[in-house]
Amino acid sequence: MADVDAVAPSAPAAEHTYKFNVSMSCGGCSGAVDRVLKKLDGVKSYEVSLENQTATVVADEGLAYDKVLRTIAKTGKKVNSGEADGVEQSVVVKDE
Repeated sequence: MADVDAVAPSAPAAEHTYKFNVSMSCGGCSGAVDRVLKKLDGVKSYEVSLENQTATVVADEGLAYDKVLRTIAKTGKKVNSGEADGVEQSVVVKDE
C-alpha cells in the first residue's frame, strides 16, 4: 500500500485587517472615504464610522497597507493613526 499524504481542505486565502483613525467632521467626509474604499481593488469589506472617526478595511493578502493609506489620504482627510493586523503602522504617505 502506497503512502498517501492526507490533503487538508484548502484554507481560505489570507487576508489583512487595516484600521485607521481618520479626521471626519461630517457625513460628506465619511462619504468620501466610503466612496474611495468601495472602488479599491482587493477590499473584501470595510466600515467607515463618522461617530468613531474610524475606517476598518478587510483586504486581500495582495492589497498593501500603504495603498489603502494613500487611497484614504487622497480624499484630503487627515489620517491620525493606523494599524495593520493589530500592529501600529506609520501614517506618513509614501510615494508609489
